[in-house]
Amino acid sequence: MSGHTTKAFGSYDVRGRIPDELNEEIVYDIGRAYAKLVRPQGPVAVGHDVRPSSPELSEALIRGLNDAGADAIDIGLVGTEIVYFASAQDGVGGGIMVTASHNPSDYNGLKFVRSNAVPISGDSGLRDIERMVAEGDLENAARTGSVRTEDVREAYIACVLNFIEPAELEPLHFVVNAGNGCAGPFIDLIARRLPLRLTKIDHEPDGSFPHGVPNPLRPGNRERTADAVRQSGASVGVAWDGDFDRCFFFDEDARFIEGYYLVGLFAERMLRDRPGERIIHDPRLVWNTIEVVTQAGGIPVQCKTGHAFIKERMRAEDAIYGGEMSAHHYFRDFHYADSGMIPWLLVADIITKRRRPLGELVAEMEERFPCSGEINLAVSDSDAQRAAIEEARRRYEGAGGVVDTTDGVSVAFDCWRFNLRASNTEPVIRLNVETRGDRDLLEEKTAQIVGLIES
Repeated sequence: MSGHTTKAFGSYDVRGRIPDELNEEIVYDIGRAYAKLVRPQGPVAVGHDVRPSSPELSEALIRGLNDAGADAIDIGLVGTEIVYFASAQDGVGGGIMVTASHNPSDYNGLKFVRSNAVPISGDSGLRDIERMVAEGDLENAARTGSVRTEDVREAYIACVLNFIEPAELEPLHFVVNAGNGCAGPFIDLIARRLPLRLTKIDHEPDGSFPHGVPNPLRPGNRERTADAVRQSGASVGVAWDGDFDRCFFFDEDARFIEGYYLVGLFAERMLRDRPGERIIHDPRLVWNTIEVVTQAGGIPVQCKTGHAFIKERMRAEDAIYGGEMSAHHYFRDFHYADSGMIPWLLVADIITKRRRPLGELVAEMEERFPCSGEINLAVSDSDAQRAAIEEARRRYEGAGGVVDTTDGVSVAFDCWRFNLRASNTEPVIRLNVETRGDRDLLEEKTAQIVGLIES
């Protein structure tokens, strides 16, 4: 049987341009391959985002699952974390989300989990699915699976609201920017149960993304939220990506807050009632997290960047929370999965309990451990990536730096450190630099390493 070769398979998920890299035929076969690989012991939860191609791809995926003998639950238009949530319910055999997250509207993709929201990525089954699809190593089952629709929204919202006491919140004013992705309807359902005042922008789901692709990591995409905070006088601004598994924060002065400091803020909040618990963090920026976690009575544990690695390590350590500076926040009480809705509820809770604005809460951390933010440096190919990282390692290790290779190369000195790692998805090297309270040193060392890579 003939197969489909596509460039859409990545390290953690499937993502490609419609229709040449991804289409209904390919997604149908991906559904069959998933069923053959996972052999789900229960129906597979399938959700989709707001892109124009998502409903048709979701239908094709469900047909593929059914023809391979697997049952499906169609949970409709949702965020990725709701597929994770659904996959962890009793009797559910796995989950697949149709989304391309923050890619342009002519892209789409798929994210996969087994039962209990255990991720499937490059080293845990995704390469097998890719091979089966490419080789046509697929067959239809004697029994065709069934499909039913289910609304899991109320159960999901009850779960995320368990992280706070809604009645205890101050009536804070939030700007919420759904980016015309999937978040808007879920913000509304959650907000009904909260005393918060919301100013909503780009709220309606619209897969053409009339105000630009929802990716607040791009500095150019932040101005709409910042402007709305300034104009409304809100206490906090929150912006989501397309499938709302990440959210990004702006303080009362409309200043974008680096995700690094939010990891410290959430770690401290999660340890407030549970000292002694483990907190997982990625290796890109670490000093603030280690200090905050240790002072709050927790145990910091470093782990390789990437949701599959973080979730695996969280389970192994029984960690209460895991955070990446890229705005992925993982919670044990959310099936070890990442959520973009729990963080803004925690921010409301933290501001209420500590009676200080968000900017003030992170200012001390920013002062003690200033950071460069992630800098993307273009390189020609993977060989150039390796050569540049190795040259930086050689030079700074030779100058007395302590090397760590948990993820890429980190080199630490007494007063500053950096991490360099190759991107899994594009020909760039990602650089992060931090110092112990020295902004001049931060600028000097950042410029020095950028110059080294660019040369």
